[in-house]
Amino acid sequence: MQKRSKEKQERALGMKLFLKGERCNSPKCAMIRRPNRPGMHGSKRKRNLSEYGAQLLEKQRVRVSYGLQEKQMAKVIEKAFKKPGAVNETIVSYLESQLSNVVFRLGLASSRIVARQLIAHGHIWVNGRKITSSFHFVKKGDVVSIKPSSLKLLIFKDLPVKLKKHELPDWLFLDIEKLEGKVLNSPQNIELPFDIGLVVDYYSK
Repeated sequence: MQKRSKEKQERALGMKLFLKGERCNSPKCAMIRRPNRPGMHGSKRKRNLSEYGAQLLEKQRVRVSYGLQEKQMAKVIEKAFKKPGAVNETIVSYLESQLSNVVFRLGLASSRIVARQLIAHGHIWVNGRKITSSFHFVKKGDVVSIKPSSLKLLIFKDLPVKLKKHELPDWLFLDIEKLEGKVLNSPQNIELPFDIGLVVDYYSK
């Protein structure tokens, strides 16, 4: 089966998920140019979702946005259910603590997709050690940086200049000159465009 393009995934899920980085903030964004669902009859189809359908849709939106496989998404939920405290907030904390998301939030990559590619190719270090799993969970005190020999790559050209305009979440710190970030705290009070409650309901069945 042929994989859907990232932009078709966004259209199918009915939400801008910023899978294409800066392109999603431009008029070229697929959700602006073609907001209807993919397919010949996409503009005519209306979605009257059941309760389960709404839960499934929201789960898919979260999974695709964070670039998770089904097993990885299930693992996040399982870990959250086992940890004391508010399940919704714990799920968000685990999602945000993925290395690919942290690289993206630090501004070292224009999207989570790009972040995953950088990690897979060995360009990202955590505490001075190469990590090639984007699903790696970072914790308070971890230092995330770019492999020194990779800094000469075109993708990192002018990155310090771009980072001067980048807004960091308060749980992260970035040394722009060193291109080195640090996790100050566990992600908290994160506002996401998803209804995590629906995701919890989906996995509670």
